[in-house]
Amino acid sequence: MENQLAKSTEERTFQYQDSLPSLPVPSLEESLKKYLESVTRTCYQIRGLDPDAKRGFLDLTREGIQVKPFANQEEYKKTEEIVQKFQSGIGEKLHQKLLERAKGKRNWLEEWWLNVAYLDVRIPSQLNVNFAGPAAHFEHYWPPKEGTQLERGSITLWHNLNYWQLLRKEKVPVHKVGNTPLDMNQFRMLFSTCKVPGITRDSIMNYFRTESEGRSPNHIVVLCRGRAFVFDVIHEGCLVTPPELLRQLTYIHKKCHSEPDGPGIAALTSEERTRWAKAREYLIGLDPENLALLEKIQSSLLVYSMEDSSPHVTPEDYSEIIAAILIGDPTVRWGDKSYNLISFSNGVFGCNCDHAPFDAMIMVNISYYVDEKIFQNEGRWKGSEKVRDIPLPEELIFIVDEKVLNDINQAKAQYLREASDLQIAAYAFTSFGKKLTKNKMLHPDTFIQLALQLAYYRLHGHPGCCYETAMTRHFYHGRTETMRSCTVEAVRWCQSMQDPSVNLHEQQQKMLQAFAKHNKMMKDCSAGKGFDRHLLGLLLIAKEEGLPVPELFTDPLFSKSGGGGNFVLSTSLVGYLRVQGVVVPMVHNGYGFFYHIRDDRFVVACSAWKSCPETDAEKLVQLTFCAFHDMIQLMNSTHL
Repeated sequence: MENQLAKSTEERTFQYQDSLPSLPVPSLEESLKKYLESVTRTCYQIRGLDPDAKRGFLDLTREGIQVKPFANQEEYKKTEEIVQKFQSGIGEKLHQKLLERAKGKRNWLEEWWLNVAYLDVRIPSQLNVNFAGPAAHFEHYWPPKEGTQLERGSITLWHNLNYWQLLRKEKVPVHKVGNTPLDMNQFRMLFSTCKVPGITRDSIMNYFRTESEGRSPNHIVVLCRGRAFVFDVIHEGCLVTPPELLRQLTYIHKKCHSEPDGPGIAALTSEERTRWAKAREYLIGLDPENLALLEKIQSSLLVYSMEDSSPHVTPEDYSEIIAAILIGDPTVRWGDKSYNLISFSNGVFGCNCDHAPFDAMIMVNISYYVDEKIFQNEGRWKGSEKVRDIPLPEELIFIVDEKVLNDINQAKAQYLREASDLQIAAYAFTSFGKKLTKNKMLHPDTFIQLALQLAYYRLHGHPGCCYETAMTRHFYHGRTETMRSCTVEAVRWCQSMQDPSVNLHEQQQKMLQAFAKHNKMMKDCSAGKGFDRHLLGLLLIAKEEGLPVPELFTDPLFSKSGGGGNFVLSTSLVGYLRVQGVVVPMVHNGYGFFYHIRDDRFVVACSAWKSCPETDAEKLVQLTFCAFHDMIQLMNSTHL
């Protein structure tokens, strides 16, 4: 991606969209075979151990209990029969219907995935669905410093707006693997996009247009101390400059810090989706002007959030800043917005994004672009200090009553209650990074995934079903596939690492087998040969046809192996740049685990729920770092 910085290019950003291949439907036989294998590796228990015991591996070994995962043969045999029955019966019929659907759509999954994964979800999405991450500027020219929020904010905002202009002109380079272009559609959703709550299903409003397609909104919204302001970023045909942006931000900041706080309408976006939909309908019913104000926010390029807090951050410890960005003040971020650019009092920045319109790699791209521009310019604005006579920001004043204020207070209370339950551990491992793992012929992403498997195994005494994001942007409107990285080979290697009777050579061989299996599976998933999205398609076909839910999906091992969004480890590689992110766990007894890879370090961000006595994000991160050392020592061993 280092070579994909936005710059002038003859290729247009969206020019290959019509020539991308359609998303394929995998073979039913292959999908079910892969599913059965994933079930095999997650049907483990600890022999002779009370299943309700809250003891990890270290406790068990101290007590002399031998940890030996084993498959429950009775459960597995039943699942195998269910799969065989499904394949020869209803499964084949559903598969044929799915093939028919695929004939009429270039991406048979797109609409389904958007609805099932995002728009139909009723839990509060700001906390449970959004992803967030800090800007890396603090690592070079912008270390935390009080009094810099406004000046730095004007510069980073300007670089973001430059990226918006490049996108409108279709000058953001097409992402490619080798010479093969990837789908760029998600970039359309970065600016001027917002989710709108519905009683049973939300919707996405996208107002962005390229220059060749016509007019596009050119205003941003600024949230500060419960109040909302709007101003245009184009004046007399030209983008406003950092000094001009500074004038606008300073006006808003002074006004908000010298007058009472606003009602904090934005907090409503953190509510349970149906409650927010009803509150929104009531708000619009109070006064038609409220709808116009909501549409101003929905159509804005982005929301710029001014936080009063000053979270701690260093290049080695990201925990506090990531928590502040993910679970900060709900009155100064619009949870449904595709892009909230968040500024803190100490001149540190980050973003909080609705996950429905796009995946994290889109935000990684713009974040890296902005960070590189700030780095190249030594954190300063080197252009004209002239400030044109630009209209001052306009405040968006909602008409509210006691019910609306009560709704806001209720939303804030439930959000802060849930947010306080989240544990974040985010640190840099600096002993080595990609350079060393590549030198050892080990894929760095697989290296981290296997280290995480070993760490989880050591902490909990059994394997953890794991989701890793695989990218399917080779295909038209492709997004992601599930890569189940808790492979049979990974489990066998974890077992061997905890068995004193297994020699180093055998441990190394099992590790290399786990690497090979993981790498092949990731390649298959990115090529449209995963199975989780395929199984989802078969389930949704059954539902659309009014058929009973097939037994495959009600089998306890389906959810135990992670099916239906039940993975205890929800993981993703954020990339190979100075960009980090985080999400909350997929399940209450699970972890969110995002990481990025550099030549000299690995940076990880892990989340867990404090109310779950079984999980501990701090311990999992530290055990993962220990596993990094163990794996390199294994490759370095002279006893092999």
